Amino acid sequence: MTDTAATPRRPRPAPRLIIDLAAIQRNYAALQTLAPTATVGAVVKANGYGLGAAEVVPALADAGCRCFYVAHTSEAREAREALAGRPADIFVFNGFWPSDLEELRQLSLFPVINDLHQLDDLRMLAPDLPCAIHFDTGMSRLGLDAAETETLLADPARIDALDVRQIMSHLACADEPDHPLNEQQRQRFERIRHAFPGIPASLSNSAGVLLGQGYHFDMLRPGLALFSRMPAPGRTSPFEPVVTIDAPILQIRTLQPGDNVGYGASWTADRPRRVATVAAGYADGLLRAFGNGGYGRIGDARVPILGRVSMDLICVDIDAVDEPVRPGDPVRFLGADIEDMAGSAATISYEFLVRLGIRFDRSYLR
Repeated sequence: MTDTAATPRRPRPAPRLIIDLAAIQRNYAALQTLAPTATVGAVVKANGYGLGAAEVVPALADAGCRCFYVAHTSEAREAREALAGRPADIFVFNGFWPSDLEELRQLSLFPVINDLHQLDDLRMLAPDLPCAIHFDTGMSRLGLDAAETETLLADPARIDALDVRQIMSHLACADEPDHPLNEQQRQRFERIRHAFPGIPASLSNSAGVLLGQGYHFDMLRPGLALFSRMPAPGRTSPFEPVVTIDAPILQIRTLQPGDNVGYGASWTADRPRRVATVAAGYADGLLRAFGNGGYGRIGDARVPILGRVSMDLICVDIDAVDEPVRPGDPVRFLGADIEDMAGSAATISYEFLVRLGIRFDRSYLR
């Protein structure tokens, strides 16, 4: 008979996604400190930026958030269910569509009007339904364009029968503080705001908050600042990292000069090196392009990614790690390194977050 009790059991080698809900709450408080004259809302589209709306939305509500923004009605349903009866306004960016009217009413959702046709549809079908109006001030994406804006400014009584809870616009270049379009958009939006006194106004996304009080208006719409250590050009970021990946080591080997790593043999050892193979890959959202300079950490030591990231595996150089390393030990990705990692893949942390895979064992820190 085999003595199974004497056989040590290793933990299952699955990568974990660790999400610090308390850090999200502290980031929310930091935003309120940065903009004390405005109210802080929260953009929770794309499943709370990939972190899980069912957990993120209640955490933000506990921190005092009472205004949420999503892209689709289906995301609004997730947010409303996550609130579990707590009062909050939920705005749906993608406009008013008559086919959504029943669900908008059922869930008390507020459509964001993006053109005059939608405005007229709402006036005809549901003038009592609260809404917001989006004005395009320079992004050329969603919102009333310049001609429609002038039409409405010439006849502001057109919205008198509607319950307009916000007017809004969106900054195109807020992450470039010196870009002239920022001030142009602010001035254009200021003019629109004066045409609709008494209606709360919202212009700033996460980066817009850092442009100063002139951009804050009445309501902030942060997303990334809540969920990431968003870069602050020219100064230290006031926000905390929220997301960490712990991926277990599956195997350790010593390579000899001339040995290759990964598909395409794109990396070759120039000397003996210790290499660890880690249980995570692009199926988990660690982008294939991270092979171009990405890294993880063991303790405080950086462990560079070697060769290509494959679907389930990553190889890292552990020569610089002084502490003992063995299979099952975790390699940490993201955390405070999230912006560097995104840069190594020539992308932004927004894209990175929403691609984090479904295979992770998710842990929420409260």
